[in-house]
Amino acid sequence: MAEQLTAGALESIIGGESIDNPVLQVLSSKRISAQGSTADRYRLLLSDGETSYSHAMLATQLNSLMESGEMDNLAIVKVNRYLCNTIQGDKRVMILLDVAVLTKGSDVGQRLGNPQQLKAQTASDKDSHHSAQLPPQMPKQEAGGQSYMGVVSQKQNTNKQSPPANPYKAGNANKGGNFSMKGSSTPTTPGSTRVHTISSLTPYQNRWRIRARVTQKGSVRTWSNSRGEGKLFSVNFTDESGEIRATGFNEAVDKYYDMLEMNKVYYVSRGTLKTANKQYSNVQNDYEMTFNQDTAIEPCTEEVDLPGINFQFVALNELESKAANSLVDVIGVVKSCNEVGTVTGKQSQKEITKRDITVVDQSGMSISMTLWGNDAVTFSGDGNPVMAVKGARLSDYGGRSLSVLASSQVLMNPTDLKIAFQLRSWFDTEGQGMEFQSFRGEGGGGSGGSTNWMTFADVKSQNIGGGEKADYFTSKGTVIFLRKENCMYKACPTESCNKKLIDQGNGMFRCEKCSREFPNFKWRMILSANLADFSDNQWVTCFQESAELLLGKDAQELGDMKDADEAAFDQVFQDAMFKPYIFKLRAKMETYNDETRLKTICVNANPVNWKEYGNRLVEEINKLAL
Repeated sequence: MAEQLTAGALESIIGGESIDNPVLQVLSSKRISAQGSTADRYRLLLSDGETSYSHAMLATQLNSLMESGEMDNLAIVKVNRYLCNTIQGDKRVMILLDVAVLTKGSDVGQRLGNPQQLKAQTASDKDSHHSAQLPPQMPKQEAGGQSYMGVVSQKQNTNKQSPPANPYKAGNANKGGNFSMKGSSTPTTPGSTRVHTISSLTPYQNRWRIRARVTQKGSVRTWSNSRGEGKLFSVNFTDESGEIRATGFNEAVDKYYDMLEMNKVYYVSRGTLKTANKQYSNVQNDYEMTFNQDTAIEPCTEEVDLPGINFQFVALNELESKAANSLVDVIGVVKSCNEVGTVTGKQSQKEITKRDITVVDQSGMSISMTLWGNDAVTFSGDGNPVMAVKGARLSDYGGRSLSVLASSQVLMNPTDLKIAFQLRSWFDTEGQGMEFQSFRGEGGGGSGGSTNWMTFADVKSQNIGGGEKADYFTSKGTVIFLRKENCMYKACPTESCNKKLIDQGNGMFRCEKCSREFPNFKWRMILSANLADFSDNQWVTCFQESAELLLGKDAQELGDMKDADEAAFDQVFQDAMFKPYIFKLRAKMETYNDETRLKTICVNANPVNWKEYGNRLVEEINKLAL
């Protein structure tokens, strides 16, 4: 079996050469525990049959290969993508970014060949920057986990765009997030070091330099806590491989905030890289950057062709399926604009200026969006402008609403998005005369209060969902029956498309929405559940997130189980029975085949917090005693 390995590959790679897809053997591995929020890492001893090398690391996003046992000691692997970095001045470390396991070590059972140990080579100044082997088609999830939707390609002073086939799915030229990363993707600049791609950045590099466009720039914010006070700002950098969020604190604000301008291109080097905190950013990258005292930023004076703002638009009628407090990109027409008002901040107890506007789109939905501070004061809704927002905060306040954050990017009447022209034409011809559904249910009202608590008997007796708009309510319910028949379907593997695929019968699946065929698919769930409380019961439709919560399994795992182990699949449904949850539900009377019935959809479900629920019951009892 030794002939399967790429003989001599390790010595060539450590020497600075680029070897395409080397086949290696994992002789041994060691888990290195990390501190703080950094993930644990695996150090590997690799062999190509002739030499072995111990200075190799597995990228953290591949940890699951080791933890699941898929990649074990003595396994034979094909390395599709790697980096070779210099650390501690002279040691070359090989970082594996994309690996395919060809044969498990338990099946190999022995060390192949007679590999001799290769020492960590010393890097000279001229080749101390990392060499990267990148396949012609990068996988969808890589070191930065990039996913591309709605990429607007621009030159330094010129806007240009390839029209998207679907208005909510732009950027079709790079389907699936695949980019060629060889050749011109890593250009050099006279008198400078090599330019690296954003997707190749990891915290384990000590020398790198990117050339990227500023596609998002937040305002300067201040902070104050027990450790002191200060100020900060954030920007997003984007190149042809992906995007990364960068934050500057205190002195960095004074040094770089005015210098960094929207849509301009810069060279950036010597920033601090760390694991990204997804709570504060929806940038599709596993890492983020912090400016430090050594960071160097200089304008790029050459004319370059780099992407602009990377949108992943979500239609307004799809927002109810998104998790509360998540960040989303939306685009719509400003239908109405309220006067400027103020609210008192809960923590600061200071007055904050705000303005509520109503945004609509072709899905027939409207949503309330809040602007804050100076953005609220200067905003004008005259002429019903088209408004695109990247990174708006989604809330379940009043059913569903949006908030424009300091880190959000707002474009008014964007000229380089095809969907903006489509929205403009739609609204001028028919949209302005339409009646729109809103996310505000009874009890949410214009004040944005929480949705009504109701029993299932109340829902039926009060004709909930019988009006022109859907009603929202909250109930504590117990799962008493789950309909497992037809609860899953094979969906388009494209990230933002959930269309059911058509089996072509030849190993390929067709998505009519994307007009493409795929050899693979993803599992999606539409689960019918019967819920009961002390008063009555109610059939409810649960989509992906809520269905996974009720069943305690993700859709992919459940789909694999359905095909491989039907008894285990049935047991999942049995184990999910008779468990209570707090449900937020949407109800609307719908007519199908001349039959009108109440359709109830689960917006979200949460396990019962018994302390909070008990307090609510006490309050209800006290009201009855008055």
